[in-house]
Amino acid sequence: MEEIRLNKYLSEMGICSRREADRYVEEGRITVNGRPAELGQKITEADELLLDGKKIGPEQKDAPVLIAFNKPRGIVCTTSSKDRATNIIEFIDYPVRIFPIGRLDKESEGIILLTNQGELVNLINRQRYGHEKEYIVRCRRKLTNTFLKQMSEGVEITIPVIDASDKDRKKARGREYVTVTTKPCKVTKLDDHSFDIILTQGMNRQIRRMCDALGNYVDRLKRIRVMNIELKDLPEGQYRDVTPEEYRELKRLIEQDT
Repeated sequence: MEEIRLNKYLSEMGICSRREADRYVEEGRITVNGRPAELGQKITEADELLLDGKKIGPEQKDAPVLIAFNKPRGIVCTTSSKDRATNIIEFIDYPVRIFPIGRLDKESEGIILLTNQGELVNLINRQRYGHEKEYIVRCRRKLTNTFLKQMSEGVEITIPVIDASDKDRKKARGREYVTVTTKPCKVTKLDDHSFDIILTQGMNRQIRRMCDALGNYVDRLKRIRVMNIELKDLPEGQYRDVTPEEYRELKRLIEQDT
């Protein structure tokens, strides 16, 4: 029988993303044929998989789901229950298992996509494809031309190694953090304290770290677009199905970049 990596199988089944699958393995939540699963393990259709004691198999696979959610501040974008704040899965309470595509930090708000299609998560999240995400940012201090120019040209920031690309991780040499320079991006001033920014990479707390590095601080950060899917007038705390037209364009953009 053909072998497949456990995390890829769970992703294709719509159980979770590959990263989430690896986390479940590390937490001892998955067993294969009665034994704790291991990172990088390969399986076949003949193997018995259990997640939290419940069987995983083709019969558990749900119909494809892709929704857009307007995340309020204070909601954590994870399927973990470790953070004391309400997580996004608990908040939405969707009738089938879904998981977020990427993340917005706890204090940020705006559009985030959720799905049960693991491979879609992987394709959108991969930084090398340069998928656009657009934000409106309000800062505490008045914006200067120098600040806006530096934001657009790239800023040197320090990030956790776990959030770095494979190339940047090699620079860490055992350290927990690594210094990287952000990619050039489009920045448009909206008023004395606010600007619109379009990123093609998605490092953890990237915009906040960029502003901090330049001596300014974010008061409010709202994402208004992921690729071709826009927030528009979706009420805070509500979600909607991605339309067939939006989904077709999303797939076209992904195929174009891959």
